[in-house]
Amino acid sequence: MRFYEDRIEKLTCSDGIQRDIHIWEHEKPLAVFLTVHGLMDHGGNYLNAGMYLKKHGYALAAYDQHGHDRKRKAYVPRFDVFLDDLELMFAWVKEHYKGIPVFIMGHSMGGLIVTHYGIRRFKEDPLVKGFILSAPAYRNKVGISGFLVFMGRVLSRVAPGATVPVEDVRPLVTHDEKEYERMRKDEQDGIQATNLSARMGNEFLKAQDWVPEHIGEWNYPVLAIIPGSDRVEDSEATLHLLSRLEKDLLTVHRYPENYHECFNEVNREEVLARMVEWCESRLR
Repeated sequence: MRFYEDRIEKLTCSDGIQRDIHIWEHEKPLAVFLTVHGLMDHGGNYLNAGMYLKKHGYALAAYDQHGHDRKRKAYVPRFDVFLDDLELMFAWVKEHYKGIPVFIMGHSMGGLIVTHYGIRRFKEDPLVKGFILSAPAYRNKVGISGFLVFMGRVLSRVAPGATVPVEDVRPLVTHDEKEYERMRKDEQDGIQATNLSARMGNEFLKAQDWVPEHIGEWNYPVLAIIPGSDRVEDSEATLHLLSRLEKDLLTVHRYPENYHECFNEVNREEVLARMVEWCESRLR
C-alpha cells in the first residue's frame, strides 16, 4: 500500500459517506492510537508514527476526515462535524479492538478537534488512558490579515465553497527533504488538499477562538508535543494556554529545533520513543 499500511478499513461518517481508516498494527497491540489529522492533511501522512508504533507493539488508526478524503479543497459545513465523526471513530476503535487501551491523538487542527472533543463531548471511559496533542492549532503563526478574516466570514455565509487564499505551508512542516517530497507528491496526486474553502477557514478560526475561555475545563491526562521552531502554529501561545490545565494532568515534550510535524521530522524516532515511554507509564 502507498503508505505501508497493514490494511485500510472504512468509517461510515456522520454524513453517511465511507472514508478510509489507515491502519498500522502489531498482531497483538498493547494499545491503539486513534489519530486525528490536521487541516489540509490526510490519514496516510501518519505512516512514520504508524510504522514505529507497530514495531514497538502498538496499533495506529488514522481516518481521513470530512472534506479531506482525496479533496483538492478542504471543506466542512460546520466544525462540529469533526466531533461527530470522532465519536463514530472512537466507537469503531472500541468495536474492532475490544478491551484494548486507547490513546486519542491529534495533530495541528486534529489537536484542536481533540481539545474540543475532550471538553465538550468525551464521557470518561476506562479504556482511554490518555490524550496526545501534537502542535495543537490554538493560534496561527502564519499571518492572516484582518481583512481576509472579515472576507472569510462574509463568504462563509454567501459562498461557503469559495476558495480563500492561504499560504503554502508545506515547506514549513519538516526539515526532512524526503518527507517534504512525499507530501508534494501527495498533493500532485490529489491525496492532500491544496486549497481551503471559506466555510472551512471560518469554522477553523471560530473553533480556535473558543479555546482560551474553555481550555481550563480539560480534565484528562494529556501529553503535549511542542515543536519549538513551528512556523505554522504559535508554540508559545499554545504553552501559555496549556499552563491553565491542572499541573498533574499535563506533560510537555519540547523540541526546540523542530518544525510543525514532529512525527515527520528528522528526529521523529526520539519524539516517538519519548511518547511511547509516557504511554507505557499510563498503561501500568
